[in-house]
Amino acid sequence: MISKSERAANYLILVAFAAFALWPVLTIVAAALGPDDSVARTAQGAGLLGLHPENFGTAWQQGRFGHSMLTSIGVSAFVVTCATLLSVMSGYAFGTMTFPGRNVLFYLFLVGIMVPAEATVVPLYFDLRTLGLTNTFWAIALPQVAQSVAFGTFWMRTYFRASPVAMAEAARLDGAGSWTTLWRILLPIGRPAVTTLVVLTFMWTWNEFLIPLVMATSDELRTAPLGLAFFQGQYTSGFTLLAAGAVIVAAPVVVLYLFLQRRFIQGMLEGAVRE
Repeated sequence: MISKSERAANYLILVAFAAFALWPVLTIVAAALGPDDSVARTAQGAGLLGLHPENFGTAWQQGRFGHSMLTSIGVSAFVVTCATLLSVMSGYAFGTMTFPGRNVLFYLFLVGIMVPAEATVVPLYFDLRTLGLTNTFWAIALPQVAQSVAFGTFWMRTYFRASPVAMAEAARLDGAGSWTTLWRILLPIGRPAVTTLVVLTFMWTWNEFLIPLVMATSDELRTAPLGLAFFQGQYTSGFTLLAAGAVIVAAPVVVLYLFLQRRFIQGMLEGAVRE
């Protein structure tokens, strides 16, 4: 049994860490809802009090976030869909099947996790330029699919290696093939693991800055993080509107996490106690 003093100490530590993690977020949100920097300088005697949600509308219009957000949504949807499907199938193969060269191929997948994007973006740019794909949607999306599949394969392989063997064997005895066993038996009970993969892939894709910056120079292909960076340099020098733009860009990731947080945490905990 945990004593009251130990429980109070645990809660105190948790509150301290929560405050430490949330303080930067609350600072940005408070700045975004504060008076505009230029208005505060020119109207100091006006007594501007209260919240200013109109800052988000001003930042949205000045930063032209509408198109960049749509681009990020399209890229993220494509990357998450392709990476999840490929990761589930490759993780199932590596986790449940035996074939020549399985370990070697799996270690090649792990190279995709260990090698940073900064080390491959320049040769990748020249390869895509040779194929005529630079400054296109595919130049932004396909490299991120490859990066996400590397981690996704590792993640789903861990799940399938720890999945109930008896259920898979029973399905095979009933005449189910590998395809049926994957999609109708193992995957439905692995929704937390898949949800965790979806959230992580979406977060990484949405926040990706280097690949869109190098692979696409057109304003039509500018993603949300790029839009925020150009917004800082071209449209405003005030911190208030920049903070509002940062909240706008970060909002989709936060909303997705809040919507799927229960399965996300469940998947993380299951992954922590497996292999």
